[in-house]
Amino acid sequence: MSINASGWRPEAPQQGTKAAPTFTGNKALMLEEALIFEIGDTTTTGVEVAAPARVASRLGDLARNNTIGLPGLSEPETVRHYTRLSRQNYAIDLGLFPLGSCTMKHNPRLNEKMARLPGFADVHPLAPVDTVQGALEVIHQLAHWLVTLTAMDSVAMSPKAGAHGELCGILAIKAALEARGQGHRTVILVPESAHGTNPATAAFAGYTVEDIPATADGRVDTAALKARLGPDVAGVMITNPNTCGLFERDMRDISDAVHAVGGFVYCDGANFNAIVGRVRPGDLGIDAMHINLHKTFSTPHGGGGPGSGPVVFSKALSPFAPLPFVEKTAEGFRLIEEETAEDHHTQTFGRMVAFNGQMGMFTRALTYILSHGADGLRQVAEDAVLNANYILRSLDKTLVAPFGPSGPCMHEALFSDDNLAEGFSTIDVAKGLIDEGYHPMTMYFPLVVHGAMLIEPTETESKAALDQFIGALRSVAERAKAGDVALKSAPHFAPRSRLDETMAARKPMLVWKDPLLAEAAE
Repeated sequence: MSINASGWRPEAPQQGTKAAPTFTGNKALMLEEALIFEIGDTTTTGVEVAAPARVASRLGDLARNNTIGLPGLSEPETVRHYTRLSRQNYAIDLGLFPLGSCTMKHNPRLNEKMARLPGFADVHPLAPVDTVQGALEVIHQLAHWLVTLTAMDSVAMSPKAGAHGELCGILAIKAALEARGQGHRTVILVPESAHGTNPATAAFAGYTVEDIPATADGRVDTAALKARLGPDVAGVMITNPNTCGLFERDMRDISDAVHAVGGFVYCDGANFNAIVGRVRPGDLGIDAMHINLHKTFSTPHGGGGPGSGPVVFSKALSPFAPLPFVEKTAEGFRLIEEETAEDHHTQTFGRMVAFNGQMGMFTRALTYILSHGADGLRQVAEDAVLNANYILRSLDKTLVAPFGPSGPCMHEALFSDDNLAEGFSTIDVAKGLIDEGYHPMTMYFPLVVHGAMLIEPTETESKAALDQFIGALRSVAERAKAGDVALKSAPHFAPRSRLDETMAARKPMLVWKDPLLAEAAE
């Protein structure tokens, strides 16, 4: 073995040598695995089950008239199949996960242990309130800390993820405007540097979306935004820190201008990890903001869930926040599920979900907050920003950093493919990174940067881990700048080589078909 600036690396193979293909298709511990339909047999099963007693069917013409078609495997075959598939996944437990604007950080195992405690893991949403006082207290405590960290007035805990939280905030804004008799405000302004879900959410809620351009330094063009404000504007949806990895320095000025014309300010809080403990959105004039517990406060992220996106509200929007919410009384905690004549939620727009949110996410997030404390949460943001700037300055001589000259970034570093050799682009760098053992960074987003490569290292990566990633990315980028044609067919060491992604998107194969039956049909 040899060591270099990027960490331990194996010696390069001798030039001109090529290993013979293996009979199995395996490459040592990189095990080949067929589809479960290809290794199983639909006519057998790994479990012997007694034939059921014959009874009259109550299904009528809905009864199945053919076999179910699922493959039967023995227990060892089943375990091996899924274990081998798991080895082909990339995960935060294997290495740095550089997806930009996603905060794929390590989740402390303490939080997982707490979420699995009896009484939290198995609590039922329909259990009598007097039997789940501990769970309700967890929700109430977490709500308290989310309001404290953001300097807002209240919080809706039930939204299940970021886009769901966006919808919650926009519906509250809509309800507030209608209560004022200002339903004629039908325009939401969305800057170019905002997350892509923002305009989709506004449109889904029935608003007309208008773009606000960015300045040369990647921030909102405040002059253009102010010029567009008027009596038809319901509000602005802004991401801060934005998707270019930059803090919107004019946020307070923007909020004041929007409020002056009667509109509201929604902030996309997906990037709260960059400012938690350092900046309170309420101090910036924000009226509503979702917080991705599955990004900032340690919850497994990705794969379609689970997620949790509580929304904090200003005093102006609190009466319109959704139900339910937990309230502390002299007798204990209660779940408020109906409109009340009290001074909060008196004009709620209704419910976002059937019950009260994601209990497992709440337990993890509260554990994370209490174990870190105020100083620890502040360090989370500081280290996340430090790591991102370390990557930015380590690579800005290798790749083009479009906003690098304007100063430091926040939680993520943004590069473009402008200086690669002709015919090479971001996707070639990304595929080359797979051969280096990394999941690629976020590609071609944000759209305001050509061939964007967005990298968020998070606060949980050590300098040694960052150095190895920087060395790998620098190596691949230099190959792309030199026109290394091998990159055009990368990855070479992954279980599968490069796919025709356009064809896969347009004509996906979603159902397995037995090739023998298909051949017979022809």
